Amino acid sequence: MGKKIAKPIFLDGPEKQNEFTIVVDDYKEQLRELFFVQNPTLTFQPEKAPKKLPDPGGRWVYYPWLNTIVHILPEQEFFLVRTARNRNLITAEEQEKFYNSTIGIGGLSIGNSVALAIVLQGGGQRIKLADFDRLSLTNTNRVRAGVQNLGLLKIEITARQIYEMNPYAVVECFPDGLTPENLDKFFSGLDVMIDELDNIAIKYLVREKAKQYRIPVVMAADNGDNAVVDIERYDLDPNLAFFHGRLGNITHEELAKLDKFGIGKTITKHIGPENVTERMQDSLLDIGKTIVSWPQLGGAALINGAAVAYCVRKIVCGQELESNRALISPDAVLIPDFNTPASITKRKKISANFKKIFGL
Repeated sequence: MGKKIAKPIFLDGPEKQNEFTIVVDDYKEQLRELFFVQNPTLTFQPEKAPKKLPDPGGRWVYYPWLNTIVHILPEQEFFLVRTARNRNLITAEEQEKFYNSTIGIGGLSIGNSVALAIVLQGGGQRIKLADFDRLSLTNTNRVRAGVQNLGLLKIEITARQIYEMNPYAVVECFPDGLTPENLDKFFSGLDVMIDELDNIAIKYLVREKAKQYRIPVVMAADNGDNAVVDIERYDLDPNLAFFHGRLGNITHEELAKLDKFGIGKTITKHIGPENVTERMQDSLLDIGKTIVSWPQLGGAALINGAAVAYCVRKIVCGQELESNRALISPDAVLIPDFNTPASITKRKKISANFKKIFGL
């Protein structure tokens, strides 16, 4: 059995749990914001607001890991105010669909950024998280978590962060990670599956379940400062080739036998050697020599998080979306000579040599 993850506790009043409890009561300001969100025509006439604002009746929520009690609006009003500044970039109808979706996230390195980007925008009231790993110091270059969280399960850190943004969230945690035994339970009720798993063999099983349950899969990988976003719409085409066929006819058994170098080679094949940045190519060849693993950057994790959140919103709202792959490259738009013929020729030569070394 996995470790039980702490949740916020709703209370009847502001009673203190002990003498050290912090009480946060900004409720009057929330009521003021609620009034103007519900009465936008008075935005420029605040003097016309009633002196006693309508009160829907607040809630008190206790966060045991913060030892803090917070006074907040009831769920419907909380949601309305919290997402008010999304209008009309996200319409009210789209916001409801986004919020009422059930989203699964496997892997909480990039997945942490994904979860926070989704919840930050008012999406995914119901979220399923899966990861067995604990936060280490080397993770803190890309996982948005402070050193006070070192040694904690990544799943617990992410769940806490979600609850702190939305105490009304329903977070289901799988602290043993995704396994052949719990995949059915994890996939039950999902609208979208987000694959940020390190275990490539489990990635294969995820796609088997996605095909079975007809659930779309979104996966993002960092590539230096850039992002590679893959979208597999098993909801639209259950016969879609796994990984869009980029790995060929490989089996789960073959993937399960790969060592760390083999995994890196397979991931490189999936991303496409022609898409791998020069510094990333050099780094992959240095694993076990001058570095211990493939490098990842916090900026790329944030880009991936924003991109996947965008994809999830488009999918649950039934809007048009790329159905295969998108390359999101700050390099391509911010490096002045990136797209010159000379730079393109240079990258092609480097990529060809890289493919030869890797046997791709």
